[in-house]
Amino acid sequence: MIKHNARNLTNEEFFYGHKACGGCGESLAVRLTMKILGERTFAALPAGCMSAVSFIYPNMAFTTNAIITPFASTGAVASGMAAGLKALGIENTQTVGFAGDGGTADIGLQALSGAIDRNDDIIYICNDNEAYMNTGIQKSGLTPYGTKTTTSPAGKNLPGSITMKKNMFEIVAAHGIQYAATASVGYPEDLMAKIEKAKNTKGTSYVHIFAPCPTGWGHGSEVTIELAKQAVDSGLWYLAEFENGEFILNKNPKEFASVENYLMAQSRFKHLKEEDIEVIKNHRDAKWAKMRKDWQQK
Repeated sequence: MIKHNARNLTNEEFFYGHKACGGCGESLAVRLTMKILGERTFAALPAGCMSAVSFIYPNMAFTTNAIITPFASTGAVASGMAAGLKALGIENTQTVGFAGDGGTADIGLQALSGAIDRNDDIIYICNDNEAYMNTGIQKSGLTPYGTKTTTSPAGKNLPGSITMKKNMFEIVAAHGIQYAATASVGYPEDLMAKIEKAKNTKGTSYVHIFAPCPTGWGHGSEVTIELAKQAVDSGLWYLAEFENGEFILNKNPKEFASVENYLMAQSRFKHLKEEDIEVIKNHRDAKWAKMRKDWQQK
């Protein structure tokens, strides 16, 4: 299997000229994914940031076939595209769905679940920037505890979001999916290796990519990659795979980097008190104790 890196990655662009904000982690995730999948790729995107910044007449950022789907229907439309290509006898193609955290974990969960249940030959990418950014920074099911959004305000009586992120990776794995993985734009070689695995998987595959949003998170566009890396190093995001019915932890830090440094670099967390940060750390530690006990490690 090809190990993609800066030296051998193609110079061809299949996602280019979009109108996303400077430092957008999600657009980088799509760009790298499309470089791995190549020119014979058919993409489905719901009404979210990437469709909003990519399909602006008369320009289109995708150089391959791509379509905007209803918000709830990314998995269903991608499945239909794959079935249509098969019925027409068009071979050597990839069908991919790109959706955000809300379009995956909330609004689009049913369609994704159905696609996995049918084992349709598609790749589903969740670009997770931890809120509904395109419509005004509202809380989603993947918004972490303590996050200030327009629908989870922070104040004297509330720390922001009062719920933890859904275990979306494990929800997908519980379907018995062929291949699933988590990734981060802060670790691009790991991300590209997992897209390559998904590309070579027959049946449904799912890759959940952590992708910072300068606009919604309140950080400088120049630190997107560093924050995506810090999230992993501090243990607030993890790199893992699910294949052959087994969970595999790809990176297991001996010591976690500073959670405070990661959180305080973003305006959405500036309001947090020490006790709020302790809640976040305790949840992290409990999660990692379970993963280290139950999952295989590379």
